[in-house]
Amino acid sequence: MEGCSICKKLVVVPGAMDDYRRLACYHYRGGEVRGPAAIFVLRPAVALGTFGTQPVGVIVYTKPVGGCELRNVATGNFFAGFDRNTVLGLLNKNVLCISRVIIEPRLRGLGLAARLVHETMPKMNVPIVEALAVMGLVNPFFEKAGMKAYQGPPVGRCAELIEALSVVGIEQSELVDAELVQQKLDAIRWPAADFIEGRIKRFLQSYGKRRDMPAEIGRTKFVLSKLTDRPVYYIWFNPKRELRI
Repeated sequence: MEGCSICKKLVVVPGAMDDYRRLACYHYRGGEVRGPAAIFVLRPAVALGTFGTQPVGVIVYTKPVGGCELRNVATGNFFAGFDRNTVLGLLNKNVLCISRVIIEPRLRGLGLAARLVHETMPKMNVPIVEALAVMGLVNPFFEKAGMKAYQGPPVGRCAELIEALSVVGIEQSELVDAELVQQKLDAIRWPAADFIEGRIKRFLQSYGKRRDMPAEIGRTKFVLSKLTDRPVYYIWFNPKRELRI
């Protein structure tokens, strides 16, 4: 209930790069955002406890990248079949990309990320808003905000290891919890232990020095980060804007 009362005291207003920089340390990607097209922040309407009136959330919109196969799937190949310059021109007319959505850790789990997306997308003067999220299926706030998700098939070696883990009792839904997966791996006995160790080592052959990581939590976290490193593409069609040629 306390969280809900806090939410009611927050407003979405235009922001600036300084607002993003203040919260960037809480995002898994961090770093600078090049050429933002728009920034909005979520901040208390009046001073609120230790937060004061500082932003507690930020969303950054940027120009879209040129090549994206799932965009073609989602738009019925509207941007396909043209030379690169034509495609870039069409994208600049029609699409903006959500590059960052960050919520102050103390206020996560209250639906504020979805609120930022939902309230700001209609403010964008373009027919399409899109986003890519590595952990989109784990935390689907883009869908909660009204976007539609598209995901490509997993890389073959990822699919093979996911299947092998399932064989030894580690299901795909558990792959977001490295501690749990490590506990289950430690509990596996021969010959299943030799089987899954061999599959993990084969999976790691593509990662240079990582192939010799010891069989402990650090390796498990790395493996799981690669198994779930399959971006989900999200798209929202603005009902008030039509695609332009």
